[in-house]
Amino acid sequence: MPTFEQKSVLPVSPEEAFAWHERRGALTRLVPPWERAEVVEPPTSLAVGTRVVLKMWRGPLPITWVARHTAYEQGRLFRDEQESGPFSSWVHEHRFLPHAEGCELVDHIEYELPLGAVADAVAGSSVADDLRRTFEFRHKRTKRDLKRHRRFKQHGSKRFVIAGATGMVGEALVAFLETGGHEVVRLVRGAPRRDGDSTWDPAIGRIDPAVLEGAHGVVNLAGENVAGGRWNSKRRRAIEESRIQATALLARTIAAATKKPEAFISASAIGFYGDGGECELDETSPSGDGFLAEVCRAWEAETMPAQDAGVRTVHVRFGVILSARGGALAKMLGPFRLGMGGPIGGGQQWMSAVDIDDAIGAIHHAAFDVALVGPVNVVSPTPVRNGDFVHALGHAVHRPSFVPLPAFAVKAAMGEMGREMLLFSQRVMPDKLEAAGFRFAHRDVASSFGEQLGTDLALGHSAG
Repeated sequence: MPTFEQKSVLPVSPEEAFAWHERRGALTRLVPPWERAEVVEPPTSLAVGTRVVLKMWRGPLPITWVARHTAYEQGRLFRDEQESGPFSSWVHEHRFLPHAEGCELVDHIEYELPLGAVADAVAGSSVADDLRRTFEFRHKRTKRDLKRHRRFKQHGSKRFVIAGATGMVGEALVAFLETGGHEVVRLVRGAPRRDGDSTWDPAIGRIDPAVLEGAHGVVNLAGENVAGGRWNSKRRRAIEESRIQATALLARTIAAATKKPEAFISASAIGFYGDGGECELDETSPSGDGFLAEVCRAWEAETMPAQDAGVRTVHVRFGVILSARGGALAKMLGPFRLGMGGPIGGGQQWMSAVDIDDAIGAIHHAAFDVALVGPVNVVSPTPVRNGDFVHALGHAVHRPSFVPLPAFAVKAAMGEMGREMLLFSQRVMPDKLEAAGFRFAHRDVASSFGEQLGTDLALGHSAG
């Protein structure tokens, strides 16, 4: 029977590492971003008898994987075994061993492919490679998350309230905070979807004020997708109103709280700066022209009631957030994998992007570091021209990237949205984050692509 084993040293005790794996959100954090997979039924615990259900896709075919926990020694090990799924058998033991530097994490797997020796001869090396890159990623992310939480360990477990928690960034942030031992309350529209959810409706000003009382941090990620369609008058109104209504309601409620939150982290975007040409832009740079700049100014202004009430308020100005699970990168992957990617509008305009793990890491850092106030650029330290961006993505998917998209075609197809989002030049620097000691896991887009797509098997980048 084939076996696989991955070992890593973590900078925490075995008990801390075990606790991270036992908390809600751990499985979400451990699913590789390049895998098309969904946690259908997360485990309620790691105790013997509990089960987990995943849905995975291989091409167009869905595969349901059901595993049950069969061994549990708190702080030392747990084991899961496949009940049904893609393998003939699968036994996965997670071991947490004392080490001079903290904990040695060992993932030990014994598995058997369907059709036995025949399948092993045909697909055995491919399966082994997939396991290697999957668990290399899992260990890197586990170590990175633990290091980031350890930096603010002295603050203890806190309660966070998150608006926009079901979006791409929100889902990742919720899982990250929960595995760090924090309590997370998600503000959701409609009926609560899980324990701890709280219903709100910014359009009519409905929220439960008690939810915000005494929270450590309120994180506002709510807002209509700016790239969800051509910017006609209806779309413009939805983009602006969704942000203003949500931010205004949160800021008013925070200001009126008896026990106010310690921090209000409200999303914004580098669209604030407009088209910066060749200039380097930092948090002191003035706002520019354009629809997004106008929206960002109004969006940030709505936080004033919280600021005036003495609550530390941070405007996290996001660049292009890179995730294989959604957003701009996910939309680009199809054309690039077909060899149809290439520079846009000549490719000389500057782009400022950030890996999603660094984006949520920056939010976490801003929630605890009292030195961060006001606008904070959340972009990697290495802006890149569009031509270099598409070349790096083409290299990551092993495809050429020379099919150009002229500026006139962008404007004809997407109008003002295309001009601002694809043709504006934004060479933005994360000066305040770096001055606050935040360590980026991915300092450039090539590093992010390698991890998001699973093509960089070394993954030897610093864990912030």
